[in-house]
Amino acid sequence: MNAVTRSTRNTRKRTVATDQLSLQQAKRRLLRDAARPEELRDVAFRRMILAIPPGRVSTYGKVAAAAGYPLYHRAVARLLRTDPPDNLPWHRVLGAGGEIKLPGEAAREQRSRLKLEGVRFRGDRVDMEHHEYAFKPWEIYE
Repeated sequence: MNAVTRSTRNTRKRTVATDQLSLQQAKRRLLRDAARPEELRDVAFRRMILAIPPGRVSTYGKVAAAAGYPLYHRAVARLLRTDPPDNLPWHRVLGAGGEIKLPGEAAREQRSRLKLEGVRFRGDRVDMEHHEYAFKPWEIYE
């Protein structure tokens, strides 16, 4: 192997190492610039909730998992509870098995909004067989 080939290989190795370092620095900068890690998580949750089309529903757990936080179903519920009601289609997110988890008047409101979108119920639960939304691979937050 001649000196030119060796020099070219070393340059490529340095370029790859520099690119990897730049990527790591960019990720660190992004995390540092975010006020709190919860904000990044909430952005991912919002993105998943907005992906649910009218006439379809998902669960707190499936939204959390699609957003990359499979154990954070309670954080999804907290986000929906604290966000202004018109920001997100909150009525499309349910408890496991299609159960409406909200109490009293809020539960009636959620049920009526879902019925307006054509969602059918089996007793007190949404018919998940027909209305559960499966997140597409390109929608899933990584």
